Order: sequence, then structure tokens, then C-alpha cells
Amino acid sequence: MRPKAAAIIPAAGFGTRMQLKQPKQYQLLAGTPMLVHTVRAFADSSCINRIIVVVAEEWLDNAAHIFKEYGLDSPRLTITAGGQRRQDSVRAGLLELNDNISVVLVHDGARPLVSQQIILSCYETALRDGAAIAAVPMKDTIKKIRENSVISTLNRTELWQAQTPQAARYALLVQAFKNNGNADVTDEASLLEKNNIPITVVAGSETNIKITRPEDMELASAILREKTAMKIRIGHGYDAHKFAQNRKLVLGGITIPNSRGLKGHSDADVLTHALCDAILGALAMGDIGHHFPDNNDDYKDIYSITLLEKVISQLEHQSFSIANIDITVICQTPRLSPYLGEMRNLLAKTCKLSDNTVNIKATTTEQMGFTGRKEGISCHAVVLLQSYENRNNDFNNQ
Repeated sequence: MRPKAAAIIPAAGFGTRMQLKQPKQYQLLAGTPMLVHTVRAFADSSCINRIIVVVAEEWLDNAAHIFKEYGLDSPRLTITAGGQRRQDSVRAGLLELNDNISVVLVHDGARPLVSQQIILSCYETALRDGAAIAAVPMKDTIKKIRENSVISTLNRTELWQAQTPQAARYALLVQAFKNNGNADVTDEASLLEKNNIPITVVAGSETNIKITRPEDMELASAILREKTAMKIRIGHGYDAHKFAQNRKLVLGGITIPNSRGLKGHSDADVLTHALCDAILGALAMGDIGHHFPDNNDDYKDIYSITLLEKVISQLEHQSFSIANIDITVICQTPRLSPYLGEMRNLLAKTCKLSDNTVNIKATTTEQMGFTGRKEGISCHAVVLLQSYENRNNDFNNQ
């Protein structure tokens, strides 16, 4: 029986250089949170028995929700709170393990493109030699600089760029942490070096990048596009509601001043309903009536943006993202142009998109038909979905 291994994924940092409003590891990469890509690589590995994901304490619930949405919640996965420093988070991960684990692999949460071959090589090498590190040789000439002046040129044949995973036998890593106390170390290899533990280098990959700056996201997306095939889905939604007295008029989640609202079981937001139907149609998941039936009191007078959030969760669960949305609202009254921008902003935020991927138009039927007679409002919505799927089963095998 193969000796057991665990992966510790420290992901408690914020990543300020990414200039984001949330920790970078939750940023969408090809429609899927970056951290999901990272965890999935280890979940797919045949040599990994346990996965410990270490996140900031305030993100414990969010992380659990995300992993459940993407089908990664299992007895193999543990989420625990980390500390201020990387080494504090790794130590917290170690506390979730015991000596029935033979090898521990530590891997950056923001390094989502690690291959199955690198994971396996680090595991097997640490099992054989005691410790291993993925690394790549330096390609550029390296200069030693002091006060903006070149002091010397270093011998690049002796210089390698450290990556992760960094692996060690469980007992060695635990003892190294005990011996180190609270002294700062930059990575696990540094910790092992201080304890005179030999470390074997395993060939890493130029594509096993750590995402630290906005341009790294662009590079990672390009790598994913190269290694995966794009799937495209188009969906169309249509909805219509008639006017009713003593109802608020809600369109695109925005309440619009008007003498009448629209009749419906929910808030009758015809625009948001059409968008939900377009997304569900593209996913081949029926329509809004199937998922939120009008005979269910849970949806009585519900704010339709809440329904859209549920639909977006279904979208993300299938690893799709929205490329763009185009909506046409048809009504003779009221005049909607003053509110279109606010609607677009809210829908973009709900769908986790930038404003320039959502378009809303309003038109009339020149007083023809039920909308022309001011009996109600109708709406058409079209969405384009995209997703990336593996070209083969070994997603990143080099």
C-alpha cells in the first residue's frame, strides 16, 4: 500500500499587489476561483490522501461554500484558519495531521497551474530522499546590485528559481518547525536547510507560475486557454408581465417610479426573469418556472435579484462564466432611459461582471400590441457563456 501523503495549501494572505477588493486566491480565473484550480489539482492526484487548505479566519465560511459549490467538499478536505505569516499557516496545517501521514507537500494557493507530474515527482522524491522542492533553472543573467550599480555577475548555472510543491517526510517537517521556534523563514526549504536536512530538486515548470500581480492573471489565463478547449453556449430568455395596481415596478432590480407595477408571484421583475431564463437556457437547465415555481410560497414577492444570484451559483458550479449579456426591454411606458445605467451596474455586480459586458436597451412597439396598448412590459435577453475544459485527462501534464 502506497504511503499516505497530505497537501497543505496556505491561502491566508490577501495579495495586495493584485490591487483587488478581495484576496487574490478567490479571484476568478477562466470562470473559476483561482484557489479552486489549485485545490482541484491535488484532489485529482492519485498520491494525495488529505488536503488541508489554510485560509484567513474571516474567510472560513466563504471558502467552505466555494469548495462545496465546485464539488470539492469531502472527508479528504479540511479547511482551517491560518496566521499572519506563511510559516504560521503551514504550522496550522500541520496541526491537522498526525504521523499516519508519511509525506507532506506544501503548495502555494496562488499557484493554480501545477501539473500532476510535478506533484507526483515531489511526493516520490521526498519519500525516497526525505525532502524535495520543485524548481526551474534561471534563464536570465543575474546581477548583484548595490545602490543602483552592478557589483558582480552571479553564476546562473548554480541558481534555480524555487517553486512549490515543497515536500518533506512528515516527521522531518514537524521537527524542523520545533527546532526553528518563531524565527522567520521564507519557505519550507529554508526551514529544512536551517536544520541541515538535504533537499532534492525536482524539475518544475515554467507554467507553474505564482500569481502575484495583475499581469500574472493574464498569463495564467493564456496558459489555461492553450491547455484547454473553450466551450461556448448561447441562451435566450423571454418574459412578459401585465400591469397591476398597488404594485411596485421593479426592473433589473431597480424600483422605478410609476403608477402601476407588474403582476406576478415574485416582484415580477420581467427583465431579471428574462436574464435568468437566458442563463438557464444556455445551461440546458429548463426555465425560471421550473426552479422557482409560482406555487411555492418561498418565492412569494421575492426580490428577483436573489433568484438571479441562485442562477449564477448554478452557472459557476458548472464552471461557466458569462462573456456578455444583451437585453431588450419592450414597453410604451414608463420611460426607462434614466434608469438603464443603474440597472446595468446592478446586474453586472450580481453576475460578477464588468459593466462593459452588460448591455440593456429599451424600445417601444410604436403603440402596437399589448405593450403598445400599455397593458404590460416584455423583455428579451441573450447571453453568451464560456468555459474551458481539459483537452485530456491529465490536465497539466507537461
